[in-house]
Amino acid sequence: MSLTTLPSHAADSTRFEAPVLDVVVPVYNEEIDLEPCVRRLHAYLSSHFPYRFRITVADNASTDATAEVARRLAGELPGVAAVHLPEKGRGRALKYVWTHSDAAVLAYMDVDLSTDLGALLPLVAPLISGHSDLAIGSRLARGSRVVRGAKREFISRTYNLILRGTLSARFSDAQCGFKAIRSDVAERLLPMVEDTGWFFDTEMLVLAERAGLRIHEVPVDWVDDPDSRVDIVATALADLKGIVRLLRAFGSGRLPLGTLREQLGRNPLPVAGVPAGLTGQLIRFAAVGAASTLAYLLLYALLRTGVSMQWANLIALLVTAIANTAVNRRVTFGVRGNDGAWRHQAQGLIVFAVGLGLTSGSLALLDRLSAHPSKPVELVVLILANLLATAVRFLMLRIWVFRSRQDTHTRD
Repeated sequence: MSLTTLPSHAADSTRFEAPVLDVVVPVYNEEIDLEPCVRRLHAYLSSHFPYRFRITVADNASTDATAEVARRLAGELPGVAAVHLPEKGRGRALKYVWTHSDAAVLAYMDVDLSTDLGALLPLVAPLISGHSDLAIGSRLARGSRVVRGAKREFISRTYNLILRGTLSARFSDAQCGFKAIRSDVAERLLPMVEDTGWFFDTEMLVLAERAGLRIHEVPVDWVDDPDSRVDIVATALADLKGIVRLLRAFGSGRLPLGTLREQLGRNPLPVAGVPAGLTGQLIRFAAVGAASTLAYLLLYALLRTGVSMQWANLIALLVTAIANTAVNRRVTFGVRGNDGAWRHQAQGLIVFAVGLGLTSGSLALLDRLSAHPSKPVELVVLILANLLATAVRFLMLRIWVFRSRQDTHTRD
């Protein structure tokens, strides 16, 4: 790999000063489009960007004259650099340049300049100020103006829906070729990003979200490039493989996102009288509890057709309690991996016994008050008893079962 920066004489006075912004243009066989792109970008930055900048052309294994064009532009234009990598991969090119750059903010845009350059300063300003950690241009955000065909529109929206459904992504547009990241964040985040191709952006954003980093979104004006050479089918398959790989990594807990969150993540805003993380835990626990209660009632009603109400209550509560502990362990309290799983389940069974005592006691009391209570009355009593048992379950899980997680709570 070679890194060549050839500033003109006009830039001699600032050649030893690190730029604030390094804009990377990753290219592969773009000998025709590269020069007009770089010259237009350079003219815009020179006229409108108020900080020192660098434009880095990252050529990843081009087989045409792209490398020669990049070197010539680096020799003619101040603040333009040329990088040549012998292996293909947009993600590989971005990762290499970003990890070797001395700029405070690192950005990239596609060579076709589909995104209006007027969005560049709004993109990087929150990173320069320190307000945000990453920034993305979004073609799906309110206020964006996009010109592209129905096929690409459908693919883009479908892909982002898949990300929301599988990886719980909250950012609106993973694929727009217009992103930026602070260099201190990149230094710690990029070593975790494995993909070297088109999934690089998505993986970086998902890991950033899981680590609690702040992602700023900018609505963009975007015009589709009809000459795009992206293989949609191959890219889609690679993206799906990347999603599966991330799901496995999150399930095994092998990514040290907790450490990254401690280093860079934003702690919850303090609220007087409310322990840190309690609000989010309550919301997640309530959602899990609602699903568990529904499953319990359905299972109880099913079992009640063949066994007594006490046996139906025991079996239904036991099954849902095991599932409830497992889900709360992962979702509510952010515990990843298998360490301590059996111990947590054993403690969860003790919590289950408390809940069983409350619900069984309520049924026993009902039986004493009425020899043959109706099914609706049974269900009402069980719902009220389960609400009380749920409150007790949350307190016991937070204070006892997952107590060691509270002071260093890191939901990755």
